[in-house]
Amino acid sequence: MIKTIIVDDEYNARDFLEKLLNRYLPNEFLVVDKCENVDKALLSISKYEPELVFLDIEMPDKNGFQLLKEIENRKFDVIFTTAYSEYAIKAIKENALDYLLKPINYIDLLETIKRYKSSLNNRTKENNLKMILNQIDSGDSNYNKIALPTESGYEIINPNKILYCKADSNYCSVTFVNGKKLTLSKTLKYVDELLPKTNFHRIHKSYLVNLNHVARFNKTVELYVELNNGEQLPIASRKKESFLNAILHKK
Repeated sequence: MIKTIIVDDEYNARDFLEKLLNRYLPNEFLVVDKCENVDKALLSISKYEPELVFLDIEMPDKNGFQLLKEIENRKFDVIFTTAYSEYAIKAIKENALDYLLKPINYIDLLETIKRYKSSLNNRTKENNLKMILNQIDSGDSNYNKIALPTESGYEIINPNKILYCKADSNYCSVTFVNGKKLTLSKTLKYVDELLPKTNFHRIHKSYLVNLNHVARFNKTVELYVELNNGEQLPIASRKKESFLNAILHKK
């Protein structure tokens, strides 16, 4: 059996992937641990010395790429898992590394495992992974951009240039740091799922804010955040706790 660790900040995602492995690939994978963050995963990898790690890309505090950069002489293979089809997936595809797009289904899982088994001990994949990590370290902008769908095509942008997003019926208005506005032919929910959750937080049914550009939080008479440009956006009372947790624990 292949000794395996699953790393994902979402409990349901970890549990579901383990169930898929047990159901569709019985007696092939032994899940020795499931970790919700990078620090716990590093300890678990050191303790169990897995052969394979299913690694989520976007997690609080540190992402999957940062985990790999902290490990010297890596002896395990990696299959990336992510909900962000535009975020880093292009890099992974171009470098022929294995990945699974969330929500994971058993057909994709079986195909990925088939590729994984056929490429065991393939050093080309090791070199390709090092290439990705080096490019991320050097600030290669190709790995910091996403494609936002408009009525006429796509806008390729760096997510951190976004100040906030606002729901507008079945459309979404995006306001950038430089004051530019862009109307997308998608809902706010779609954009929320596309953007990295380490930087973006849903503070209201109509607003998604970039935490990097929050200047202050007001909780006196009414709840709102003030952004670096002076704009104020309302916070829904039910979103207060999750927002404070996100902003206080963001590094």
